[in-house]
Amino acid sequence: MNHESPHTILHKQCFARQCRSSPLAVTMSSVDNIVDADDEEPEPEDFIVAAGELDASDMTEDAEPSGPYMHSQRLAELRTTYRRSETDTGSPEYQVAGMTERISYLTSHLKSNPKDFSTRRGLVALVNKRRRLLNFLVKEDVARYNAIVSALGIRHKAPGRVESREEKYANFPKQKSK
Repeated sequence: MNHESPHTILHKQCFARQCRSSPLAVTMSSVDNIVDADDEEPEPEDFIVAAGELDASDMTEDAEPSGPYMHSQRLAELRTTYRRSETDTGSPEYQVAGMTERISYLTSHLKSNPKDFSTRRGLVALVNKRRRLLNFLVKEDVARYNAIVSALGIRHKAPGRVESREEKYANFPKQKSK
C-alpha cells in the first residue's frame, strides 16, 4: 500500500523523466585552455562613473547645506554673540540664545513631522526651561532681560509680584455676614 501523496508521486515521475531524457554531459578541459581564456579577454571594469567624470566644482555648486548643519552654525554664532566672556557657558544670555535656536529648529521639525510626540515633549520642556531662565534674569537685571528678549524676538511675559489674599479678592463682593 502506497502512503505517499499524489503530489509527491507526480514529482517523482517528472524527476525520473527528466533524468532519463537528458543524461548528464561532463566534458574535461585542460588547465591550459582555462588559463589562456582568461588572458585573452580582460574583464570590464565595474565602475558606474569613470574617475575623470566627477568634478569637485560641480558638486559644491549644487549642494545646499543640510538643516542640521545650518542649525549648528546658527547655534555657534548666537552663542558667541551672547556670551559675556571668552569662557562663558553658563550665563543666562548664553543659555537663552542657545535654547532659542534649538526651539526654532525643533519647531520647524515638528511642522514637517507632526506625529513626533517625543520631540514635542522635548520642545515643551525646552520652552519651560527657557521661561524659567528668563524669569530669573528679570529678577536679577531688567536691562539685560529687555536686551535679550528684544534681540532674539522672544515672546515672554515677565512674572508680576505675588498678590496677597486681600489684594487678589479685593474686586469681588464681600461675603455676607451671618
